[in-house]
Amino acid sequence: MSNLTGNLREVGRSFFPLGWTAFGGPAAHLGYFRTEFVSRRGWLGDAAYADLVAMSQFLPGPASSKVGMALGYGRAGLAGMAYSWFLFTFPSALILTVFGLAVPGSGVSWLDGLLAGLLAAAAGVVVHAIVGMAKKLLTTPTAWALALISSAVLIVEGSAWQLAVLAVAGLLGATILRRFLPASTAPDTANGLRAVPAGLAWGCLSAFFLLLGGLAAVAQFSDSYLVTRANAFYQSGALVFGGGHVVLPLLEDQFVGAGWLSQQEFLAGYSVAQGVPGPLFTFASYLGAVDGGIAGAILGTVLIFLPGALLTLSALYFWARWNHLAWLRGAFSAISAAVIGLLVAALWDPIITHGVTSWASGMIAVAAGAALFFKAPPWAVAVGAALAGAVLL
Repeated sequence: MSNLTGNLREVGRSFFPLGWTAFGGPAAHLGYFRTEFVSRRGWLGDAAYADLVAMSQFLPGPASSKVGMALGYGRAGLAGMAYSWFLFTFPSALILTVFGLAVPGSGVSWLDGLLAGLLAAAAGVVVHAIVGMAKKLLTTPTAWALALISSAVLIVEGSAWQLAVLAVAGLLGATILRRFLPASTAPDTANGLRAVPAGLAWGCLSAFFLLLGGLAAVAQFSDSYLVTRANAFYQSGALVFGGGHVVLPLLEDQFVGAGWLSQQEFLAGYSVAQGVPGPLFTFASYLGAVDGGIAGAILGTVLIFLPGALLTLSALYFWARWNHLAWLRGAFSAISAAVIGLLVAALWDPIITHGVTSWASGMIAVAAGAALFFKAPPWAVAVGAALAGAVLL
């Protein structure tokens, strides 16, 4: 068995259960990823993982999907990147395409309880990730201060300020706060993660801008279903920072504003998307299916994730070339601290405010976190939380 085949199998064993059990939004997904790939499998260390998370916040598209694709590429190249994306995305895309309006609001009490249990467990998952990352990354008072201030700002002002908070933290870390932050070392190189070739990185960056401009230009002169929908999905994936909920206004303008879907159809699909695992960007699968059947669902799913994939490969290349620069390492050390604050804010809203709403859901959250601290595999925690939710909630 070749090394690539073995690595692909490892990617499959890791991402297949995550695709079906990663409920709770991007913060929970990043917590699951840290447990699986840092704590259990040792693909990379906390510092390198924090760098991936920080980079993902500055690129358009869903953060957890970009981190997942980067992990897949690092383990098994382009095949691993595509495989990890497919396994993490396919379950929610399939559910949203095939079952449509049936999943939430089904009236089946045990199914509602199952989903509630999974959402409650997300709180424990994120707490586990925050504690683990804080131990490794918040080793100076300045780093702690950045994390606490970032979380306070985001709790008060909301997730729309994420990019601004991270940008300010990076600027401070690159300049006046650099010497007060944890000593920053180069990312792990002995963990089997591979580098992105220069030709591939520049090709991806060129393709990103060519598709962004080319599709928009052609769509001005064409009423073709393929061109107009491809442009709508690609623009939505390329121009939105901050994750799934932020993309909704743009998708609504593209699809409802153009008359391709009714407002009722759009909102019904959004309600379905809240009850499935994986990235919220698979809402595009639903939109494509309603508008154009199976072909539309495939088109929407691929095109909305493509911009983030292209930019992730480019960013990995440039980061590998520039990570030795002291000012850049200082910036990412500060951004990593701010990312922990971001996770704390996400833990409060939406995870606790929407997922921990009773004593029973609180117990499920505590049990999930405790299980992870005792090294239980994430898929087992998710299954246990789902069963507990079906019985108790």
